[in-house]
Amino acid sequence: MKRLSVNIWNSCRYLVLAITTLCLQQAVNAQVDSSLFITPAKDTVKQGLTMDAVFNRPFLKTGKSPVSIGGYMESNWQHVATSGISAGDQFQFRRFSLFVASSISKRIKFLSEIEYENDPTGDAGEAAGTPQFEIEYAALDIEFHPMLNLRGGMIVNPIGSFNQNHDGPKWEFTDRPIAMTQLLPDTWSNTGFGIYGKQYWKHWMFGYELYLTGGFNDSIIDNTQGKTFLPASKSNSNRFSSSVSALPMITGKLSFKHDQIGELGLSFMSDVYNTWQVEGVQVDNKRSLHVLDVDFNTTIPRLKTFITTEWAWIFVEMPADYTPQYAGRQFGGFIDIVQPVYKGKILGWDHAVCSIALRSEYVDWNVGKFSATGTRMYNDLWSFMPAISFRPTPQTVIRFNYRHQMQRDITGNTIGATIGTTAGFSMGVATYF
Repeated sequence: MKRLSVNIWNSCRYLVLAITTLCLQQAVNAQVDSSLFITPAKDTVKQGLTMDAVFNRPFLKTGKSPVSIGGYMESNWQHVATSGISAGDQFQFRRFSLFVASSISKRIKFLSEIEYENDPTGDAGEAAGTPQFEIEYAALDIEFHPMLNLRGGMIVNPIGSFNQNHDGPKWEFTDRPIAMTQLLPDTWSNTGFGIYGKQYWKHWMFGYELYLTGGFNDSIIDNTQGKTFLPASKSNSNRFSSSVSALPMITGKLSFKHDQIGELGLSFMSDVYNTWQVEGVQVDNKRSLHVLDVDFNTTIPRLKTFITTEWAWIFVEMPADYTPQYAGRQFGGFIDIVQPVYKGKILGWDHAVCSIALRSEYVDWNVGKFSATGTRMYNDLWSFMPAISFRPTPQTVIRFNYRHQMQRDITGNTIGATIGTTAGFSMGVATYF
C-alpha cells in the first residue's frame, strides 16, 4: 500500500494521541471488558479456537463508555548477514496497532484495528520496508445463532491460522513465519461478507467460516520479485473498492478441537486473479489461483510444551508464454515448539515465564522441473531459529533469537546479495496495552 499523504498521517497521529490521552484520563476507572468479547486466556498463546483470535485480546473499557480500546506494539534490534554481507546493527520499530471495539446492541458488535507497520521483512512486495498506516480490520458482527453469524466490512481472510492469530505478543520470535509472509500474504484482509459459527460438545469444539470478498490481481505474476508472489497484491489498495476480475474470492475454513488433543484447521482460498474482461468485453482467459492450508496446534499436558504448525499449497494458472521462474505451484510452512522452563515469581512478577523455543521453516516458490531439461527448479529456503523468551506477564514478552537460513535461486545457486546463507541475532519486545 502506498504511503499516505502527510496531512492524513498527521491527522491519524492526532487521533491516536487524543484516544491515548482519554485512556490515561480514565485509567482509574478502567477495567478489562469481559462482557463484550472473549476474556483473554491467562496464557496468550492459547485460544478457544483460532477464529476467536480477533476478539481474544485485552481490551480496556473506560467508565460507562460502550467503546473498548486496546492494542499492541513491537520493537526489535537485529544484526544479520547474508553471504557475509551485513548492514550492521539495526533498530526497528515494526508495528503499532490500535483496537477499537463497541457493543452496538444485543448480539451486534463492531471491531476495528488500525496499524502502523514498518517491517523490512514484510510481505507487501514492492512496498516492503516502507512505513505504512492502514486499517487492517473493520467489521460488524451480527449474531443470529451460535452456528450462524453474519460478518461484513473489512475482514481478515481465514486462510490458515497465522493470518488470524498474528499479534506479536503471542509469539516467541521477533520475525513472522516466512511462509506466512512471503508465500502467503500475512494479515491478508479484504472487503466482503460472510458467515461463521461455533459449536461445543463435551470435549470437542467445532467452528466454520465462509466469506466472499475482493481478492488478488495481476501483480502476483507481474512484480519486481521476478516470481509468482501472492503478497504483491497487498500493495493494491484498490482491492478495498473494486475487484479486477469482477468475481468474488472465496475463503473458507473448518476447525476441529479436542481439549486434550489440540486444534486442526483446514482452509482454502479460491480466486480469479487476472483482468479478463474490460467494459464487458473479454480480453483474456480467466486464470485462477487456489490455496489449500492445514494448521495444527497442541499443548503436551505434562511438559506444557506448545506446538503449532501450518503448511500451505498454492496452485496458480499461468499464461502459456511465461518463463519458468513464474511458478504454477508453491509450497511452504513452519513449525514452532515452545517449552516453558520456569514459571514463578521473578523480580516481583508473580507469574513470570521463561521459555526456550525453536522454529523450523521451509518455502519453495518453484515446485516442479524445467520443461526443457527435466531438471529440478529450486528457488527455495529453509531456516532454523532457536529462541529464548521471558514473559513477566502473559501480555508482554522479551525475546532473543538466532537465525540460520539457507536460500537458493531457481537454478540452485547459493551465492548472491539476497540469497545464500543468512545468520544473525535479533532481540525485541512486544506487548499488549
